[in-house]
Amino acid sequence: MNNVVRMAIVDPVDPSRNSVKNLLLGIDWVWLEAECSRYEFFSEIVEQTSPDVALISLDGDTHRALALVAEVSLSHPTCAVMVVSKSQEGSTILQAMRNGAKEFLNAPLKLDDFMTALDRLRGSSDSKQGKSKGSRIITLVGASGGVGCTSLAVNLGCALSAVEENSVAIIDLDLALGDADVWLDIIPDYTIQDVADNISRLDYSMLKRSLTQHATGAFLLPRPVHLEAEPPMTPEQMQRVVALLKATFSHLIIDITKTFTPLDMAALEISDDILIVTQLDLPCLRNVVRMNQFLEDRDLGDRVKVVVNRAGMGESQISMNKALETIGREVFAQIPNEYAIVIESRNNGIPFVSEHPKSRITRAIQQLAANIDARAAHVPEEDEPAKPKRGLFSFLGK
Repeated sequence: MNNVVRMAIVDPVDPSRNSVKNLLLGIDWVWLEAECSRYEFFSEIVEQTSPDVALISLDGDTHRALALVAEVSLSHPTCAVMVVSKSQEGSTILQAMRNGAKEFLNAPLKLDDFMTALDRLRGSSDSKQGKSKGSRIITLVGASGGVGCTSLAVNLGCALSAVEENSVAIIDLDLALGDADVWLDIIPDYTIQDVADNISRLDYSMLKRSLTQHATGAFLLPRPVHLEAEPPMTPEQMQRVVALLKATFSHLIIDITKTFTPLDMAALEISDDILIVTQLDLPCLRNVVRMNQFLEDRDLGDRVKVVVNRAGMGESQISMNKALETIGREVFAQIPNEYAIVIESRNNGIPFVSEHPKSRITRAIQQLAANIDARAAHVPEEDEPAKPKRGLFSFLGK
């Protein structure tokens, strides 16, 4: 199993099935891949969806349900079977375990019992297959407009994806004015709007088709094509999408707005790292202080890392010592000012980490990536600048 547990459930009794479904929807690392009300159809559903766990209720028809436990366990050995039942008869429990069930839970299903059982299953899977590396969510937010959040998000994603073991997805959550697709010279067939329109039946294959891969290896989930007054999805739905992406990608880079919308807050709450991007001027530094306090009040302060962009502009900037005194915390990274390279990168739609691999700004981005993921410190240097062709990208799942 990976970071997200994909689950299929079968229960002919509507009230109990809905109760289990509601319980699962409250766990962000459990993805309800499929639900079924007929025992005779469930094995085919497992075949089609390949979930990590099958949860089978015995109470609709104990005899048929036990037979189904054996069928799923035999036909799909990589799918762990859990059963739930009101019956506590020893013979029923014994038969379920003999038929291949890994866990037997009491109905009505209790959250603590269910989480404990899932932890046992995940631990067993990790011990057999080796502990999988967790996915890391990095959200960037600017201390003011135009500080370079999108540029850093895109190039950080490309730098991380240069490591063979990494898989990186960039999510453009600036739904109104996001331009990550411009920085990557991508004209996507699908956007986050397509994900939102299909949220009720979203699965792995559909989500993969909504991502566009850049020549550097990074994937992009872009903002909607059309400007709308209302966001396309709720914060809860967005978090479910991110949870599903965590099962596939080692790193998720989220570029949010500067208005702290409900969607922005949902992204911040599930992030491992919150990069506040600032410049060394008074309005930005004052906003860093305000944002720090805002996030600390919501128990997110320990995830905050301050990144100074366009450092080294000389006397026109506030000194680093004065900046540290003002913001009251250390600076996690400094990105040098190389205006001409950044503008060229934006206009050409080629990440500067690819087009200018030996520049100071690329080295700084690579160091930032290394500080987040130590393996990124060992990316081999290019003898010549690597310039991927413009407009070349492929689609997962095609």
